[in-house]
Amino acid sequence: MPEAPAMRVAAIVPCHNEALAIGKVVADLRATVPHMDIYVYDNASTDETVDVARNAGAIVRHEYTKGKGNVVRRAFADVDADVYVLIDGDDTYATADLPDMIDALLEGPYDHVLGVRRETEAGAYRPGHELGNRGFNWFVSGVFGSPVSDMLSGYRVFSRRFVKSFPALSREFEIETELTVHAMSLRVPQKEVSVGFKDRPAGSESKLRTYHDGFRILGLIIGLIRHERPMLFYGLTGVAIAFLGVLVGIPVVLDFLQTGLVPRLPTAILTVGIVIVAFLAWMIGLILDGVLKSRREFSRLNYLLYAAPCFANGAGSDGRHND
Repeated sequence: MPEAPAMRVAAIVPCHNEALAIGKVVADLRATVPHMDIYVYDNASTDETVDVARNAGAIVRHEYTKGKGNVVRRAFADVDADVYVLIDGDDTYATADLPDMIDALLEGPYDHVLGVRRETEAGAYRPGHELGNRGFNWFVSGVFGSPVSDMLSGYRVFSRRFVKSFPALSREFEIETELTVHAMSLRVPQKEVSVGFKDRPAGSESKLRTYHDGFRILGLIIGLIRHERPMLFYGLTGVAIAFLGVLVGIPVVLDFLQTGLVPRLPTAILTVGIVIVAFLAWMIGLILDGVLKSRREFSRLNYLLYAAPCFANGAGSDGRHND
């Protein structure tokens, strides 16, 4: 019998002005998983990122539209592999944990392995980031009914069927949120693995803007709730509008009970209009819930077009054979 083809592992490393760190990231990835293809996606860098990455042995590609989400969207479409690794190019994540993440994906088999950050040195998290991350984790876990410990982590491993069924609509740093919610909505098998996390190299600056990107992430979460949980979103919206209608209509009802007349006709008309809008919100939620079911069925069928990830030729993520 012909020998099965070797498992293809690809690392996708989004970069914008990471000349100080990208060389070490590429070297560490190569040392950790020697047979892995390493794609550095330059995102309109103005420093020596491209030259450093190429000299380190990476395959350099370009995405000129700014934003990490745009990079991931392009890379997921262009790169062909069995296992995909997504890691930032700022040398903050421990590449030594990557074999465990890949092995977890293959042994499950899982479609999404999330690297949950574990500080290996003080000050790795910027002030307010850890608290904000915990708040987002709690909110998303509660809304979508699936626990997540670090939804903003940029260190993940995916199966081919996850990557090729992921729409990638985000433009910037909210891409991690979209990845997390996609896994929850599609209910793919997934696992969390603890990974080391340290501060950026001296002289390197974070591209994350705390408040700006925080509000973008919050806006994306609300938008995803509207798309992925329409009954919840429009149901609560309808309740809020109906409550407003009741408040406006109470004086009209009291006048009618006392006099048998409706002296505040404009208020009565306004009340009826508000209540009708509330019912319309509930109906929109009901209709979109049906559309959502059809969309999820289509996404599920697209997801099932690809086989589950597994070890090829009995070889583990680092090339060792499993006896």
